[in-house]
Amino acid sequence: MLIRDLAQRVERVSRGIEGDAATLSGLQIYRTSEPTKIEAMIYEPVVCLIVQGEKQTTIGEKTVLLQQGQCVVVGHDLPVLAQITKASSRRPYLSLIIRLDLDLLRTLEEVLDEFEVESAAVRSLEVAAVSEPLTEVIGRYLALVEDPVDARVLLPLVKKELHFRLLRSESGAMLRALANRESHASNIGRAIRQLREHFRDTLNVTDLARSVGMSPSSFHKHFKSMTMTTPLQYQKDLRLTEARRLLRVSEISISGVAFEVGYESPSQFSREYSRKFGSSPRADARVA
Repeated sequence: MLIRDLAQRVERVSRGIEGDAATLSGLQIYRTSEPTKIEAMIYEPVVCLIVQGEKQTTIGEKTVLLQQGQCVVVGHDLPVLAQITKASSRRPYLSLIIRLDLDLLRTLEEVLDEFEVESAAVRSLEVAAVSEPLTEVIGRYLALVEDPVDARVLLPLVKKELHFRLLRSESGAMLRALANRESHASNIGRAIRQLREHFRDTLNVTDLARSVGMSPSSFHKHFKSMTMTTPLQYQKDLRLTEARRLLRVSEISISGVAFEVGYESPSQFSREYSRKFGSSPRADARVA
Protein backbone atom coordinates (compact mmCIF):
# COMPACT_ATOMS: atom_id res chain seq x y z
CA MET A 1 0.00 0.00 0.00
CA LEU A 2 1.28 3.46 -0.89
CA ILE A 3 1.11 6.30 1.60
CA ARG A 4 -1.25 8.29 -0.64
CA ASP A 5 -3.71 5.37 -0.67
CA LEU A 6 -3.58 5.24 3.12
CA ALA A 7 -4.09 9.03 3.24
CA GLN A 8 -7.31 8.69 1.23
CA ARG A 9 -8.58 6.02 3.61
CA VAL A 10 -7.72 8.10 6.69
CA GLU A 11 -9.38 11.13 5.08
CA ARG A 12 -12.59 9.15 4.70
CA VAL A 13 -12.57 7.58 8.17
CA SER A 14 -11.70 10.88 9.89
CA ARG A 15 -14.28 13.05 8.14
CA GLY A 16 -15.91 15.28 10.74
CA ILE A 17 -13.04 14.96 13.23
CA GLU A 18 -11.06 18.02 14.32
CA GLY A 19 -8.31 17.18 16.76
CA ASP A 20 -7.70 13.66 17.99
CA ALA A 21 -10.20 10.85 18.31
CA ALA A 22 -9.89 7.29 19.60
CA THR A 23 -11.40 4.97 17.00
CA LEU A 24 -10.34 1.49 18.10
CA SER A 25 -8.41 -0.11 20.94
CA GLY A 26 -4.93 1.39 20.86
CA LEU A 27 -5.52 3.53 17.75
CA GLN A 28 -6.04 7.28 17.48
CA ILE A 29 -6.53 9.50 14.47
CA TYR A 30 -5.38 13.10 14.61
CA ARG A 31 -6.72 15.57 12.05
CA THR A 32 -6.55 19.34 11.83
CA SER A 33 -7.39 21.72 8.99
CA GLU A 34 -4.99 24.47 10.02
CA PRO A 35 -1.54 24.87 11.59
CA THR A 36 -1.49 24.88 15.38
CA LYS A 37 0.35 26.83 18.05
CA ILE A 38 3.23 25.23 19.93
CA GLU A 39 1.85 22.87 22.56
CA ALA A 40 3.59 21.15 25.47
CA MET A 41 2.71 17.50 25.84
CA ILE A 42 4.02 14.13 26.94
CA TYR A 43 4.68 11.60 24.18
CA GLU A 44 3.94 8.13 25.51
CA PRO A 45 5.18 4.88 23.90
CA VAL A 46 3.56 4.97 20.46
CA VAL A 47 4.16 4.62 16.77
CA CYS A 48 2.91 7.66 14.85
CA LEU A 49 2.61 7.68 11.07
CA ILE A 50 2.39 11.08 9.40
CA VAL A 51 -0.15 10.40 6.66
CA GLN A 52 -0.44 13.98 5.36
CA GLY A 53 1.00 17.39 6.29
CA GLU A 54 3.96 18.28 8.50
CA LYS A 55 4.68 18.58 12.20
CA GLN A 56 7.61 20.02 14.15
CA THR A 57 8.63 18.44 17.44
CA THR A 58 11.26 19.55 19.95
CA ILE A 59 12.69 17.03 22.40
CA GLY A 60 15.28 18.45 24.75
CA GLU A 61 17.73 20.37 22.59
CA LYS A 62 16.75 18.65 19.35
CA THR A 63 14.04 19.76 16.89
CA VAL A 64 12.82 17.43 14.15
CA LEU A 65 10.49 18.09 11.21
CA LEU A 66 8.11 15.19 10.64
CA GLN A 67 6.72 14.87 7.12
CA GLN A 68 4.28 12.76 5.14
CA GLY A 69 5.38 9.15 4.94
CA GLN A 70 7.58 9.26 8.03
CA CYS A 71 7.06 6.97 10.96
CA VAL A 72 7.87 8.19 14.48
CA VAL A 73 8.49 5.55 17.13
CA VAL A 74 8.55 6.64 20.78
CA GLY A 75 9.75 4.11 23.32
CA HIS A 76 9.26 5.94 26.63
CA ASP A 77 7.45 8.98 27.99
CA LEU A 78 9.03 12.17 26.64
CA PRO A 79 8.08 15.81 27.38
CA VAL A 80 7.99 17.62 24.03
CA LEU A 81 6.94 20.83 22.33
CA ALA A 82 4.93 20.06 19.21
CA GLN A 83 3.33 22.13 16.45
CA ILE A 84 1.47 21.27 13.26
CA THR A 85 3.19 23.39 10.60
CA LYS A 86 1.46 22.29 7.39
CA ALA A 87 -2.31 21.81 7.17
CA SER A 88 -5.27 23.27 5.26
CA SER A 89 -8.94 22.60 4.68
CA ARG A 90 -8.12 21.06 1.29
CA ARG A 91 -5.20 18.98 2.63
CA PRO A 92 -5.61 18.55 6.38
CA TYR A 93 -2.84 17.26 8.59
CA LEU A 94 -3.52 13.57 9.21
CA SER A 95 -1.70 11.12 11.45
CA LEU A 96 -2.32 7.70 12.94
CA ILE A 97 -1.11 7.04 16.49
CA ILE A 98 -0.93 3.48 17.78
CA ARG A 99 0.03 2.70 21.36
CA LEU A 100 3.06 0.42 21.75
CA ASP A 101 2.85 -2.66 23.97
CA LEU A 102 6.30 -3.37 25.42
CA ASP A 103 5.06 -6.66 26.88
CA LEU A 104 4.02 -7.75 23.38
CA LEU A 105 7.45 -6.74 22.07
CA ARG A 106 9.06 -8.93 24.71
CA THR A 107 7.01 -11.97 23.66
CA LEU A 108 8.72 -11.77 20.26
CA GLU A 109 12.24 -11.96 21.72
CA GLU A 110 12.71 -15.66 21.02
CA VAL A 111 12.05 -15.11 17.33
CA LEU A 112 14.21 -12.00 17.22
CA ASP A 113 17.12 -13.84 18.85
CA GLU A 114 17.55 -15.64 15.54
CA PHE A 115 18.26 -12.37 13.73
CA GLU A 116 21.71 -10.89 13.37
CA VAL A 117 21.03 -7.24 14.13
CA GLU A 118 23.19 -4.23 14.84
CA SER A 119 23.25 -2.76 18.32
CA ALA A 120 21.67 0.64 18.84
CA ALA A 121 22.33 3.67 20.96
CA VAL A 122 20.06 4.06 23.98
CA ARG A 123 17.31 6.43 22.91
CA SER A 124 13.56 6.80 23.04
CA LEU A 125 12.60 8.29 19.70
CA GLU A 126 13.31 7.28 16.10
CA VAL A 127 12.15 8.94 12.89
CA ALA A 128 12.35 7.06 9.60
CA ALA A 129 10.58 6.66 6.28
CA VAL A 130 7.80 4.12 6.63
CA SER A 131 8.29 0.83 4.76
CA GLU A 132 5.66 -0.73 2.51
CA PRO A 133 5.09 -3.74 4.85
CA LEU A 134 4.57 -1.38 7.78
CA THR A 135 2.21 0.82 5.77
CA GLU A 136 0.19 -2.25 4.81
CA VAL A 137 -0.23 -3.52 8.37
CA ILE A 138 -1.22 -0.04 9.58
CA GLY A 139 -3.73 0.04 6.73
CA ARG A 140 -5.21 -3.25 7.93
CA TYR A 141 -5.34 -1.87 11.48
CA LEU A 142 -7.29 1.13 10.20
CA ALA A 143 -9.65 -1.11 8.18
CA LEU A 144 -10.76 -2.76 11.44
CA VAL A 145 -12.27 0.58 12.51
CA GLU A 146 -14.99 0.07 9.90
CA ASP A 147 -15.61 -3.60 10.65
CA PRO A 148 -16.21 -4.39 14.35
CA VAL A 149 -16.79 -8.08 13.63
CA ASP A 150 -13.35 -8.43 12.01
CA ALA A 151 -11.86 -6.28 14.77
CA ARG A 152 -13.05 -8.66 17.48
CA VAL A 153 -11.15 -11.56 15.91
CA LEU A 154 -8.29 -9.96 13.99
CA LEU A 155 -7.18 -7.04 16.17
CA PRO A 156 -4.78 -9.11 18.36
CA LEU A 157 -3.22 -10.61 15.22
CA VAL A 158 -2.81 -7.24 13.51
CA LYS A 159 -1.29 -5.74 16.67
CA LYS A 160 1.21 -8.59 16.87
CA GLU A 161 2.19 -8.18 13.22
CA LEU A 162 2.54 -4.41 13.68
CA HIS A 163 4.96 -4.89 16.58
CA PHE A 164 6.87 -7.52 14.61
CA ARG A 165 7.18 -5.19 11.60
CA LEU A 166 8.41 -2.41 13.88
CA LEU A 167 11.06 -4.68 15.35
CA ARG A 168 12.29 -5.38 11.81
CA SER A 169 12.15 -1.73 10.75
CA GLU A 170 14.84 0.94 11.02
CA SER A 171 13.64 1.51 14.60
CA GLY A 172 13.95 -2.16 15.49
CA ALA A 173 17.32 -2.04 17.22
CA MET A 174 16.09 0.72 19.53
CA LEU A 175 12.92 -1.23 20.35
CA ARG A 176 14.87 -4.42 21.06
CA ALA A 177 17.00 -2.50 23.54
CA LEU A 178 13.87 -1.11 25.20
CA ALA A 179 12.28 -4.57 25.38
CA ASN A 180 15.37 -6.13 27.00
CA ARG A 181 14.80 -6.02 30.76
CA GLU A 182 18.56 -6.12 31.43
CA SER A 183 19.52 -3.24 29.15
CA HIS A 184 20.43 0.34 30.02
CA ALA A 185 17.31 1.39 28.09
CA SER A 186 15.12 -0.68 30.39
CA ASN A 187 16.83 0.81 33.47
CA ILE A 188 16.30 4.34 32.17
CA GLY A 189 12.68 3.42 31.46
CA ARG A 190 12.16 2.50 35.12
CA ALA A 191 13.72 5.79 36.17
CA ILE A 192 11.41 7.69 33.81
CA ARG A 193 8.39 6.00 35.39
CA GLN A 194 9.61 7.12 38.82
CA LEU A 195 10.06 10.69 37.56
CA ARG A 196 6.56 10.69 36.08
CA GLU A 197 5.04 9.53 39.37
CA HIS A 198 7.09 11.81 41.65
CA PHE A 199 7.92 14.88 39.52
CA ARG A 200 6.71 17.19 42.32
CA ASP A 201 9.30 15.84 44.78
CA THR A 202 12.86 17.08 45.22
CA LEU A 203 15.07 15.08 42.83
CA ASN A 204 18.25 13.37 44.00
CA VAL A 205 19.83 12.06 40.81
CA THR A 206 22.31 9.83 42.67
CA ASP A 207 19.52 8.08 44.57
CA LEU A 208 17.47 7.70 41.38
CA ALA A 209 20.43 6.14 39.55
CA ARG A 210 21.06 3.67 42.35
CA SER A 211 17.37 2.73 42.51
CA VAL A 212 17.64 1.35 38.95
CA GLY A 213 21.02 -0.29 39.48
CA MET A 214 23.25 2.23 37.72
CA SER A 215 26.18 4.40 38.74
CA PRO A 216 25.47 8.17 38.67
CA SER A 217 27.88 8.77 35.77
CA SER A 218 26.51 5.91 33.65
CA PHE A 219 22.94 6.92 34.49
CA HIS A 220 23.48 10.53 33.43
CA LYS A 221 25.17 9.48 30.18
CA HIS A 222 22.47 7.02 29.14
CA PHE A 223 19.60 9.20 30.34
CA LYS A 224 20.75 12.07 28.15
CA SER A 225 21.39 9.77 25.18
CA MET A 226 17.90 8.38 25.50
CA THR A 227 15.84 11.50 26.28
CA MET A 228 18.11 14.20 24.81
CA THR A 229 18.00 16.05 28.12
CA THR A 230 19.23 15.70 31.72
CA PRO A 231 17.21 14.18 34.58
CA LEU A 232 16.81 17.61 36.22
CA GLN A 233 15.65 19.23 32.97
CA TYR A 234 13.33 16.29 32.33
CA GLN A 235 11.71 16.83 35.73
CA LYS A 236 11.44 20.56 35.05
CA ASP A 237 9.74 19.88 31.71
CA LEU A 238 7.25 17.57 33.43
CA ARG A 239 6.47 20.26 36.00
CA LEU A 240 6.05 23.03 33.44
CA THR A 241 3.91 20.89 31.14
CA GLU A 242 1.57 20.06 34.02
CA ALA A 243 1.57 23.72 35.09
CA ARG A 244 0.44 24.85 31.65
CA ARG A 245 -2.36 22.31 31.72
CA LEU A 246 -3.50 23.49 35.16
CA LEU A 247 -3.45 27.13 34.10
CA ARG A 248 -5.78 26.27 31.22
CA VAL A 249 -8.25 23.99 32.97
CA SER A 250 -8.40 25.20 36.58
CA GLU A 251 -8.92 28.40 38.53
CA ILE A 252 -5.88 27.90 40.77
CA SER A 253 -3.78 31.05 41.25
CA ILE A 254 -0.37 31.26 39.56
CA SER A 255 1.44 30.83 42.86
CA GLY A 256 -0.89 27.93 43.69
CA VAL A 257 0.01 26.25 40.39
CA ALA A 258 3.71 26.78 41.12
CA PHE A 259 3.40 25.04 44.49
CA GLU A 260 1.15 22.33 43.04
CA VAL A 261 3.78 21.19 40.51
CA GLY A 262 6.66 21.26 43.01
CA TYR A 263 8.18 24.77 42.87
CA GLU A 264 9.09 26.46 46.14
CA SER A 265 9.42 29.92 44.53
CA PRO A 266 6.62 31.38 42.37
CA SER A 267 9.05 33.89 40.87
CA GLN A 268 11.43 31.12 39.77
CA PHE A 269 8.43 29.25 38.34
CA SER A 270 7.37 32.30 36.31
CA ARG A 271 10.88 32.81 34.93
CA GLU A 272 11.29 29.19 33.86
CA TYR A 273 7.75 29.02 32.47
CA SER A 274 8.29 32.13 30.33
CA ARG A 275 11.66 30.83 29.13
CA LYS A 276 10.13 27.53 28.00
CA PHE A 277 6.87 28.72 26.44
CA GLY A 278 7.68 32.28 25.38
CA SER A 279 4.73 33.67 27.36
CA SER A 280 4.13 34.28 31.04
CA PRO A 281 1.88 32.13 33.24
CA ARG A 282 -0.40 35.15 33.69
CA ALA A 283 -0.78 35.58 29.91
CA ASP A 284 -1.60 31.90 29.39
CA ALA A 285 -4.08 31.89 32.27
CA ARG A 286 -5.79 34.97 30.81
CA VAL A 287 -6.06 33.34 27.37
CA ALA A 288 -7.57 30.21 28.94
